[in-house]
Amino acid sequence: MSIALIAGRGALPAAVVAAMPTGLVVAALDGFAPDGVAADLTFRVERLIPFLRQLEGMGVTSVAFAGAVTRPRLDPALLDPDTAALLPRLMQAMAGGDDATLRAVIDIFSDFGFAVLGVADLAPDLLPGPGLLAGTLTLRDEGDADRAAQIVAALGAVDVGQGAVVVQGLCLGVEALPGTDAMLAGVAGLPAPLRPDPSRGRGLMYKAAKPGQDRRIDLPTLGPDTVRAAAAAGLGGIAFEAGSVICLDVPAMQRLAAEFGLFLWSRG
Repeated sequence: MSIALIAGRGALPAAVVAAMPTGLVVAALDGFAPDGVAADLTFRVERLIPFLRQLEGMGVTSVAFAGAVTRPRLDPALLDPDTAALLPRLMQAMAGGDDATLRAVIDIFSDFGFAVLGVADLAPDLLPGPGLLAGTLTLRDEGDADRAAQIVAALGAVDVGQGAVVVQGLCLGVEALPGTDAMLAGVAGLPAPLRPDPSRGRGLMYKAAKPGQDRRIDLPTLGPDTVRAAAAAGLGGIAFEAGSVICLDVPAMQRLAAEFGLFLWSRG
């Protein structure tokens, strides 16, 4: 079985490549080059069908997706006839939100005969199972995690985001299109009168997959930079749904959590 990794920005594609015992074909969307790994080929959405045929000609039978991609601006002048025929299908999916768009992408690859794998299939160690990875928990932290999980489930049900910040039961931020970093930066910038007394609990950020999400694509991702941002936001820790969140460089995350006095909790 030959596998192509459809790569976007960030460190995740390199982590998946490093976890594989045999090589992958790394294919990057034009303008979204991954960090730390060279792409074997680059493609554009406007030339999607020729790209799929190229993979087929290389003997690729399976694909997986890793890395961050925003919706690219399409250049009609670059469309080939076969890809142009797919455009109404893609545009309709885009109008339905991120989940609908991702499902449409998976369906197109599947229709072309490729098996679609998830990061969990290629690099299962990147998704920690249940357990406390750093620090200690209080009953207040557990209550905040329960509250945050409810909020994230509600956000995910309407395809908005995969994260929330809760402090002493109060929601200080939710993740939307700008992403996790923007959410944490917003919390860091909140004036003191809008924040509960930190002596009673510093709260947490929580991340989880969306309810009913196809877990082969777009799982939440955390890494060392997330720990730094949570510390800068004055939080007490990070909690996430066990088995459903990708963690990049867990040892580095644990070292930083110890340095900043934060907990890391893979919540079962």
